[in-house]
Amino acid sequence: MEHLTKETFLNKVFNYEQNKDWKFEGELPCLIDFYADWCQPCKMVAPILEELSKEYEGKINIYKIDTEAEVELAGAFGIRSIPSLLFCPKDGQPQMAMGALPKDTMKKAIEDVLLKN
Repeated sequence: MEHLTKETFLNKVFNYEQNKDWKFEGELPCLIDFYADWCQPCKMVAPILEELSKEYEGKINIYKIDTEAEVELAGAFGIRSIPSLLFCPKDGQPQMAMGALPKDTMKKAIEDVLLKN
């Protein structure tokens, strides 16, 4: 799982400095975990995301963004509570989910939002 900075985010997900409207830059759909090290629920989500990144390898990318280190990115998406999970399909609008979701809920969202063809 890759940690994104603002620079890698602009290249791999969405260049919000150049585009006002959402335009996905990635090769594969992705799930982005906005987290912080001190956040207990984030720690519960982390191992689930590890498992999912293996299960969906080659189909989706899973990224993490440390909201403490990347304040501007968190602000760009109006992140108020963490964990916040951003599901970015190749086509269509991204969808945000708040809170520590159970694995089966995440899998359903991956299938419904990211992999529906």
